[in-house]
Amino acid sequence: MITARPTLSAVSRRDFVKWAAVAGAPLILPRRLFGAVAPSNRIRVGQIGCGRIARDHDIPGVLKSGLADIVAVCDLDSARAADGRVLVEQFDRDAGAPPPEISVYHDYHELLARRDVDAVVISTPDHQHAEPALAAVFAGKDIYLQKPFTLTHAEGVILREAVRKSSCILQVGSQQRSWTQFRQACELVRSGRVGRVRYVEIGLPLDPTEPDEPEQPVPPNLDYERWLGPAPLAYYTEQRVHPRHGYDRPGWLRNESFTLGMITGWGSHHFDTMQWALDVEELGPSRVEASAVFPPADRIWNVHGAYDVELLYPGDVRVSVSDRLPNGLKFVGDEGWIFVAREGQATSSDPAASSGGLKPLDASHPRLLDERGLTVQLPRSAEHHRNWLECVRSRQPPLAPARVAHRSNSACVVSWIAMKLGRPLTWDASAERFVGDDEANGLLARPERAPYGAARLARGRSGG
Repeated sequence: MITARPTLSAVSRRDFVKWAAVAGAPLILPRRLFGAVAPSNRIRVGQIGCGRIARDHDIPGVLKSGLADIVAVCDLDSARAADGRVLVEQFDRDAGAPPPEISVYHDYHELLARRDVDAVVISTPDHQHAEPALAAVFAGKDIYLQKPFTLTHAEGVILREAVRKSSCILQVGSQQRSWTQFRQACELVRSGRVGRVRYVEIGLPLDPTEPDEPEQPVPPNLDYERWLGPAPLAYYTEQRVHPRHGYDRPGWLRNESFTLGMITGWGSHHFDTMQWALDVEELGPSRVEASAVFPPADRIWNVHGAYDVELLYPGDVRVSVSDRLPNGLKFVGDEGWIFVAREGQATSSDPAASSGGLKPLDASHPRLLDERGLTVQLPRSAEHHRNWLECVRSRQPPLAPARVAHRSNSACVVSWIAMKLGRPLTWDASAERFVGDDEANGLLARPERAPYGAARLARGRSGG
């Protein structure tokens, strides 16, 4: 049974503390929640990670909301941290407002220790999602976490459970939930416009490989050892990390020590939309079979190449995922099909890809897109960061909470494991384990290089 979370405007401090005790929530709460600094005030945000997606997407999203101030920035690259501070200050000046005092940090633990910081945005590489997010939960901060939810399935279970036991408002950057055409597509499908859904096609792009670059000296502004974090030690070269100058697409997006490739890079978005449309947000597939081309494992850019994935979902819905399909989602039912895509738009970590000439919201017949008489209406959001910040104030669940983000990411990870093994797998979505396959289950987690890692942090917290 899930205990309903009261809104702070409706309860007294004493009532909220009593609710937190019943729900098992820790009482390390931001000071804004009570008294003179109540939720009506602007939310004070710390930005962890100041790279490309932070600059192009997360920092503007928070500042344009009008609900928050960024008062601290943090990055293991001191040049990027300094640039982040300049960006925030310039945004405030352009808006005609004096910028708040902005602190710059190298170690995110120092930022999290500030009791006057209410919430954090985490815009780090995929392998550095789980541990900072878990530390933020333990510090009592609300969190906007870039997708994918975590690098491994095991990390996802740890983070989801920590959020469940806390009072944390965590939103994952599955911003397609805040884009009109994706919400419309999900409402139409769930309202039965295509009849019974028989299969779904998901098209995702590719990341090609290139020959390795030689070892280079570590730049003096980069703490490379901490940047690697729980990942294995490997020599530094710009190709493995991010550009020394500028904010072009970083190399870590193509290395399996730090990401799983486009199956989670774009897959985390499209799988999330698919599960939203099928109303299976907290479930998952039962079977998966896949094939994929992988570069040599010792190559720096070694994420998957061409791939085909077939999954079976509740209701005998077949889901096909391939780089050969138009980028987007097509829901095919007894009465026609509906297609949805991004109309050529992209986030800074997701390059634009062709939708094959289809419209952003398209169908086999125009009548399928008629929104009159819909039986299902889903929550609407003007912008994903704003939705998170509104929920920070109201204490209501955001559009992409941890429990939902973990399940969509799990489907991506399960697909990647099938791509690696190249054989049919049976997935028990309730137990969150493969049935009778120790090798596949072994790929749900990864070793963590000491002293880093979410599992290590969780054990230390519990005394294990």
